[in-house]
Amino acid sequence: MKFLFAATPVPGHVNPLLAIVRMVKKRGGEALFATARHLMPTVEAAGARAVKLEGDADIDFREIEKVYPEWTDLSPQERLPFGLKKAILGPMEAQAATLRNLIASDSPDIIVADSLFCGTTPLFLDRSRRRPPIVACGISILMLERADGAPGLTGLPPARDTADRARYAAMRADADAFMAPVELLADAKLAAMGLPGLPHRFGPSRVLLADAYLQPTVPAFEYDFGPLPPTVHFIGALPPPPPPEATRPDWWGELDGARKVVLVTQGTAANFDFGNLVEPTLAALAGRDDVLVVVTTGGRPVENVRGPLPANARVAVFLDYEALLPKLDLLVTNGGYGTVSLALRAGVPIVAAGRTEDKAEVGARVAWSGVGIELPTDTPSIEEVRNAVARVWADPRFRQRARMMAADFATFDAEREIFRVVAGLVIHERRSAEALLAS
Repeated sequence: MKFLFAATPVPGHVNPLLAIVRMVKKRGGEALFATARHLMPTVEAAGARAVKLEGDADIDFREIEKVYPEWTDLSPQERLPFGLKKAILGPMEAQAATLRNLIASDSPDIIVADSLFCGTTPLFLDRSRRRPPIVACGISILMLERADGAPGLTGLPPARDTADRARYAAMRADADAFMAPVELLADAKLAAMGLPGLPHRFGPSRVLLADAYLQPTVPAFEYDFGPLPPTVHFIGALPPPPPPEATRPDWWGELDGARKVVLVTQGTAANFDFGNLVEPTLAALAGRDDVLVVVTTGGRPVENVRGPLPANARVAVFLDYEALLPKLDLLVTNGGYGTVSLALRAGVPIVAAGRTEDKAEVGARVAWSGVGIELPTDTPSIEEVRNAVARVWADPRFRQRARMMAADFATFDAEREIFRVVAGLVIHERRSAEALLAS
């Protein structure tokens, strides 16, 4: 079977698909992977044939301030709609052209794209041309309309009563106005291509248009949306990427259980300023002889963590998460969805502090599910971090809930579920093609 993968050129979008690539290769399948030029060596190392995205879709976000010079002057509230318009919707036409050309040249049996790869949208809406089935792989929370009326990306917990629902309804108008420019741009781009506009709000359209949607978590970490579309499939956690070289530094032997181990990370995207979370956490736990604080910089130089480092701190660019996570007593994170899922799969409680992109929603789920504490800010104080860590360790219910979540994750076999979904789509497509030829 031949797979065509397509990903927005950001590690949090690429890595989940590379996990599926490795599954495909293990089963003897063929994989093409379309993304930006600078990520092609990473793709090829996973076993796929790398193809460069066309035109303005070939973006290098490692230095976003150079790609979009105005980025540094935007407030956190302004960055979300800007990023959606420029980075997500901006290259839609070029992404779609890349997919069309690869369908024509390579005849893939199925396409797997990250859920925010908008180049799939024209293919969904163009009924005049045949295409292979398209699977969207979620890279964050499930973006469906909530039964309690809460607007998305606001980090609101499920409504407890009619007063909450009334408050959420009042907030909906502001949220709709906030997203209106994004949806107007999407519709204008589609109209210029001779296609109808989005049939749903922007977020839900990423779920509902797909032939199948893979949500890499368990139902216990998601809100109750009521009956889900039959195309939505929970698959548990996708495995992390294999560690690059030198991810077991000379201090790895200190992870021997003699001290509590805390991992603090700002992921691979919102890691320009380690003063947001990493440095406050180091200061909050400095002097604790019973605690070892491990930092990953997500690709940034370790020198970007401003020192002097506390004696109980260890810093690395990347680490072997598969080996590290079972050794942890706590994850302190800005709310990266993939890292949170992997921590919960390992039964690790969490302190989450982040508000940009989807991080408010991830943090809200951490608090709502009982697996940890949310600090609703991008820049918690040293005291706030210290108190949150102390609360998690003082109350055994956080660890118990995290372990219960791990038990839920253990019931899911991501690889088996993915190939069950894919096989069903491919078989249905082939039967449809045979029926069309026979008519």
